[in-house]
Amino acid sequence: MKKLEYTISINAPKEKVWYSLWDDENYESWTKAFCDGSYAISSWEEGSKIHFLSPSGDGMYSKISENKPFESMVFAHIGNINNLKELPLDDETKQWTGCEERYTLTEENIITTLLVSVDSLEQYIDFFEDSFPKALENIKAIAENPIVKSIAVRTTIDASVEKVWDFFTKPEHITKWNFASDDWHCPKAETNLQVGGTFKYAMASKEEPIAFDFEGTYEAIEFHKKIIYKIADGRKVIVKFDFFDAKVILTEIFEPENVHSHELQRNGWQAILDNFKKHINQ
Repeated sequence: MKKLEYTISINAPKEKVWYSLWDDENYESWTKAFCDGSYAISSWEEGSKIHFLSPSGDGMYSKISENKPFESMVFAHIGNINNLKELPLDDETKQWTGCEERYTLTEENIITTLLVSVDSLEQYIDFFEDSFPKALENIKAIAENPIVKSIAVRTTIDASVEKVWDFFTKPEHITKWNFASDDWHCPKAETNLQVGGTFKYAMASKEEPIAFDFEGTYEAIEFHKKIIYKIADGRKVIVKFDFFDAKVILTEIFEPENVHSHELQRNGWQAILDNFKKHINQ
């Protein structure tokens, strides 16, 4: 076993580099260096499982042994996946089970140094030596781009995907969770859940005469799996329902607007998802 290391300097704060690494669409973009169309399914919580997958459904399953936001992410690799199913460990797999892949971020004067270290068997060294430098250049390009194309927020819910879907899409539930703080509420929700159908959520402050409608059109629906809609201002939102490791990972990927900071938008959408989780767990 050999430890390989790769490093790159990125002209961006470590928070932006972190999201460039792990937000869904960014991850899928920079990992094209290894496999075009690759993606990951996980809650991204420390101690949780993660599946690294190719479009064919093959890949590898691992454990997130460390997740220190904006500082480090460590994967301990376990075994192979075939057709979306974890395979039992065989003699070949046992040679690399427990190998680590570590990402470390340090920042000085708004320059972030990304260090990646990976344990590798001899037969994979040439592949990593070719692919990792390309991947780091991809990350650098994403992080240094002043335009943030998408932001991802997620929550993990201990419930059936059918229940999560119903609570997320039915008006009688939407009015109970669709607000970021207790001084706001959603007094009315209308949905027509079909491709080309529309939705409208009334959003209002409880304390001030401020109100607006959050509305849009459904563009694609995969029952119990995915919803894609376009907000009235033209921004796209993808909602994913991944049943994984006996829980539902609910992910929203949205295009940010240009008025508020990206961090404020991320926190606001995350607060609404957290409120959704609180409601469904009652």
